[in-house]
Parts: sequence; C-alpha cells; structure tokens
Amino acid sequence: MNNSLALRQSILLLGMAFSGSLLAQTFVYVSAAEDGNIARYALNERTGALKHLGDTPAGGKVMPMAISPDKKTLYAAVRSQPMRLASWSVNGKSGALTPSSACMAAASYPYISLDRQGRFLLAASYDSGLVHVYRLGADGKLAAPFISEVETGHAAHSVIVDATNRSAYVGVLGTDRVLQLALHPDGQLTPLEPGFVATAEKSGPRHSALSPDNRFLYNVGEMSGAITQFVRQPDGTLTKVADYPSAVAEKYQLQHGVERTASYSDATPRIWAADIHITPDGHFLYVTERTSSTVTGYRVSPQDGKLQLINSWRVEKQPRGIAITPDGRWLIASGEKSAVIGSYAIKEGGELQRVAEAPVGKDANWVAIVSIQ
Repeated sequence: MNNSLALRQSILLLGMAFSGSLLAQTFVYVSAAEDGNIARYALNERTGALKHLGDTPAGGKVMPMAISPDKKTLYAAVRSQPMRLASWSVNGKSGALTPSSACMAAASYPYISLDRQGRFLLAASYDSGLVHVYRLGADGKLAAPFISEVETGHAAHSVIVDATNRSAYVGVLGTDRVLQLALHPDGQLTPLEPGFVATAEKSGPRHSALSPDNRFLYNVGEMSGAITQFVRQPDGTLTKVADYPSAVAEKYQLQHGVERTASYSDATPRIWAADIHITPDGHFLYVTERTSSTVTGYRVSPQDGKLQLINSWRVEKQPRGIAITPDGRWLIASGEKSAVIGSYAIKEGGELQRVAEAPVGKDANWVAIVSIQ
C-alpha cells in the first residue's frame, strides 16, 4: 500500500516537473521614453504575474522596439538628439540586455520592424515622411547608412513585412493611405502598382496587423478609431474589404480626432487610437484608444476575416502600446500616463481579464515580448 502511494506521488511530481518544463521563459520589455530606459520583466506563464527585473538605460527618448526572428536581439529607436538606432543581446535565461550595436539614425522613427529573415531593419519617419531600410550583419548588428529610402508623404507611422518576406506595408497618417511595396532580396523597396490603397478620408491610418495566415491586413485609424480590413492578393497588393467604426467613440462621447502636432492643445475629448495586434492563432484582434484609456477586442472570422465586436475594457491611462504573448494567453498593456503596466488574461471567448500589474517609468509606450522554450 505504501509502495503504491509512493509510486503515485512520484508520478505526480514527475508530471508537474514535465509540464513546468514545457512552459516558456517569457520576458517583457517596455520602453519608458521620458526616463530613457527599457524596463525588463519576467512573465509568469501560469498566472500572468509580472516581476520587474530592472531597467536598461537607452541614453535618450527610447520608443519603438522590435525583436529579431531568432529572439536573440532587441532593437530600439532613440528619438532625442543624437537620434540613433541601438540593439541589445537578450539573455534567454535572465532577460538581461547587453549592448550589442548602435548607429546614427537618419531621421526620427516612431516605428521600426524587422523583415522575416532578420536581415533588414525597416523604419518609418513621421516627421520626415520617409521609410528607411538598414542592413543587419550576420550577427544582427546594425549598419549605417540606410540602404533604401522611400518617400511616403506626410506622417509615415508604421512599416511591416508580410509572411512571404516580399511585401511591405506603410501606414501614412497624413495622406490616408497604406502604401504597398515590394521588398527585394537586397533590401530595396519599390511600389506595387498603383503603390497604395486608400482608407476613409481623415481616418489617419496608423499601425497595421497581418493575419497569421497572411490573407488579411488590418489598419487602425488614429483619428477615426476605425479598423480598415484589406485582403492581400497573391502579388502583395491590397484590396479594401470593410471598415469597422470605433467601438468607444459614442460611449465616451469622443469627437473625430485631429493630427496631434507638437503644439497641439485642444481640450476637446477626441479619438486618439494607437496600437493594433492579432493573436497568433488569428482568432482575436485588439486595438487601443488613448483618450478613453481602453482596449477593444474583436473575434475574427476564420472564413473571411470579418470582425465581430467582443467588448471594450478600461486599461492603463493613455495606452499607446500592447503586445500579445506567442502562446496567445496574455496581453500586456502600457500607458503613457500610467505608473504601471498591466497584464491581462485572454479568455476563451476573447474577453480580457486584468490579472496583474508592475511598476514602470514615465511615458511608457512600446511593449516587446520574448518567449523562449
């Protein structure tokens, strides 16, 4: 009898150890622009709890970040003088960041991303109306000057590369366009005729998200709060499918947004959307709206990519950035005017449930996640 009990206990302990080994080691990075630091956290994969591990100095107004495909390098853009791009090696066991490379930036970049092979860093410049491509070395290190430049029109706000690594899409807030570009093996960008697709007038296309199956692109308008859905054609061009209006404008009595320049001082509550992300399984899509301090969630139809509203939730104050863990279980939200970041469980139906918070520096904006099995 005792032997049987001991055997059962041993099996139980072995099972617990095995299941624990299957959990990823997940680290969250949040850029605190005003403090000039990147805050580091460990995420508990079972509970969603966040443990603050420390802050890595970035030497200036650090904002957009991107993770290399191999998860070994974190990249960021510093938007204060001297403007530059920088990278850090990610310690897969501790989450620590070690300086790896840096180079002067040719412009102020509110958005950076990497191609799918980790050979190029793409950067969108709002102030200059440009997209630049920088080459990355075999070791992931940055190299200047840029190797490709595209004039985008006023206020380029994002640039992402599709799953084939042959197309790039740029949200241009000031022209109500999403540019469609071919990304060539040498890093050059050229237009995919006619070069762009239009969104609704004065919507202010900002960030975009591609569905995991690469069939659809969703763009959120900063000034309208609307989500525009496009279908991606085999040649990389986009065709508009539908518009989904802001889910929070009426509830919070928000007026249509306007472009927020450095001298902006309008006290009118206006739409001010920011970020958009889709879960790795493609089931749910989430967008942020800063004036109402909300995240809104949608179910994504597996057939045609159409969106169905789930709900909206109050989150950290003025949420600029969100990110979703690779397993699709947790959403992390930062707030530009919040002293904490929040961890949210993504429930079975896409509902968000706040489970934890952790302290963060001033003007928290971008969120990046590294998950290592």
